[in-house]
Amino acid sequence: METLTELKQQAQRQKDHVVSVANAADEEVLLAVKKAIEQSLCSFLLVGSKIEIEKLARTVELDLTKEQITIIHVDSNPSRAAVKAVHDRKADILMKGNVSTKDLLKAVLDKECGLRTGGVLSHVALFEIPNQERLVFLTDAAMNLTPTLQEKEQIINNAVQIARGVNISNPNVAVLAAVEVVNPAMQATIDAALLTQMQKRNQIKGCTVDGPLAFDNAVSRKSANHKDIYSDVAGNADILLVPTIEVGNALYKSFMYFAEARVAAVISGAKAPIVLTSRTDSSDSKLNSLSLALVSSKTF
Repeated sequence: METLTELKQQAQRQKDHVVSVANAADEEVLLAVKKAIEQSLCSFLLVGSKIEIEKLARTVELDLTKEQITIIHVDSNPSRAAVKAVHDRKADILMKGNVSTKDLLKAVLDKECGLRTGGVLSHVALFEIPNQERLVFLTDAAMNLTPTLQEKEQIINNAVQIARGVNISNPNVAVLAAVEVVNPAMQATIDAALLTQMQKRNQIKGCTVDGPLAFDNAVSRKSANHKDIYSDVAGNADILLVPTIEVGNALYKSFMYFAEARVAAVISGAKAPIVLTSRTDSSDSKLNSLSLALVSSKTF
């Protein structure tokens, strides 16, 4: 897969899925809903104030009488109601609307009606970068601050699960560090070497892991060969695993602002995919992320 347009085309084959939107009273969210229905992607449960949803729907010219739309009116706590719909299997995917991330994740982690699995939740972003031949995943740029070795293992597993949804059966995972050799003074390089060994011994399955790799070695075969690094992953990474949230955040925004990349992103590690876009994201960006959630839902 080379473009997010192909991702959307693949998502169109998942049209029987239902998305639960936590507080759908938001113009960009409803625009994304409108576009998704026009492109036959899925159906929606719009959770929130019925009056507010109807008011904003008129603004974006969204026909709420369509059979793909059901409104669930709640006076308060739309996050809990939206999560419960997924928990009760009335919906397959959770999507953030006009609610705070804190409130939504609190509902996701609720012991009674949440979506927790006992594992780590992590952010998985899929980038379409101009002049690159294929899409590349980046994790974790938003959820885990300084993950431990065990948490990095789970973050890899979460990303591999999403990669399988876009038909990458055995993704190459590059464990990033500042250098490509193990340095006892740099924990990121030690963790990278351990994760590589763990995969070789089948403690991590369904992917090929290599590290430590500097960013250039991970994405450029020429750079890797120049440093005499030869592996299936070097220069051919499908997934970039960052050591800290600062590295992930900087790479994410560099791709967006310097390379003018397009992105789709989900939260993995729960019982269902979670579309956790920013409230300032455009409807097109939300639609990309929704498409990624749809194609990956078959792996949950």
